[in-house]
Formats: sequence, structure tokens, C-alpha cells
Amino acid sequence: MTFQDDELYRDITGFARATPAWTQHTVEVWTEAGILVFGALFVVAWWRARHGDARAFAIAALAPVATALAYTGSELLKSGFTEERPCRAVPGALPSLAECPPTGDWSFPSNHATIAGASAVALVLVRRALVWLTAPLALLMAFSRVFVGVHYPHDVAAGLLLGAVAAAVAVRLGTRPATRLAEAMRASGAPAARWLSGPGPAAPAAVYVGSHRRR
Repeated sequence: MTFQDDELYRDITGFARATPAWTQHTVEVWTEAGILVFGALFVVAWWRARHGDARAFAIAALAPVATALAYTGSELLKSGFTEERPCRAVPGALPSLAECPPTGDWSFPSNHATIAGASAVALVLVRRALVWLTAPLALLMAFSRVFVGVHYPHDVAAGLLLGAVAAAVAVRLGTRPATRLAEAMRASGAPAARWLSGPGPAAPAAVYVGSHRRR
């Protein structure tokens, strides 16, 4: 199955070819390294959540799981649509900046955009203020896939939407059982489980007033 936004693809890849070499190189690096940035944010979110309540920890732990589920859904859709990559299919397009993936590595939807959309939403569910960081990063990731010539615009738009919806649903459905699991881990006698789940919120410090202790 194919969609038609060849002209927009040609416009974006033509613009990409007209940019300075350093811009092209930066985008080529970002289009792959951006996933590592989201991975680092997951680690930071998990580490901070170790000192939060069980529900906060559960959501932070679910964030990468939800992203992985979104990616799996993207792969399944690729197998169903079998859309050829635009770097091979669009007539009159300039050569892509990135190497064109081989036939069989289908185009729709974009896995990178799916991961970016899922990561952005999952991290926002961990902490709402992160939207100002994760949303621009996800949009840049999606645009970069068209900029380097390996996806159509509709591929990345669908990927962002798929990732966002899949992550939101996965976190919503998984929060309650994951919270119970976090509570069990924190009460466990296994040191590894307690370390992974963290100590939870610190107990309020005792305040002594005269001969009485208050909390």
C-alpha cells in the first residue's frame, strides 16, 4: 500500500541538500543518537522515581516498557503495509543523505518516530513539566527521518501518533499492577529488588519540642 506525498518529500530532501554540510552531519547524527537521549531520560526518570511513592515509581518503570510495546506495534504494521522507502520509490528525488534501507525494511510507519512519540508521552506521564523537553525532541526526531531521506512525511506523522497513543494506553492499563509490584519489591527481602525499586519517600524528620517528639 502506498500514500502520496511525494512532492513534500522532494521539497524537504531538496532543502536538506541545500543546507550546510555541518547541518547535514548534525541531523544524520541526531536521527540515530536521539534514541539514546530518550534512553538516558528513562534512566534519570527511574533513578529519581526510586525516591518517590510506589505509583510514581511504577509509571517511571513502565515508560520504557510502553515504548517497547509501541515499537512492536510499529513493526507489525510495517509487515502489513509493506510500503517501499521513498529514497527508492519517489521519482526525481535527490539522493538521500542517509543510506537507503534495503527492500524489505519497509517505510510505513517510522519506527524512529514511533519510539520518539512513545518516549515523549511516557516521560510526560512521569513528570508533566518534561513536555517542554520531550515534545520538541520527538518532533525533531520525526522530521530528521524525512530530512535524511529515509521516510515520507506520512510515515513519521503516523509513527508519532501511534507511539503517543500506545504509550498512553500501556501506562494507563499497567499503572495499577505495576504499583502493586513496586510495593512488593520495596517490601521484599531480596536486596536487588529493594535496590531497583528504591527506598521510596524519605520519612519526615522528627522534631523535638521540650521533652516531646513530634513528626
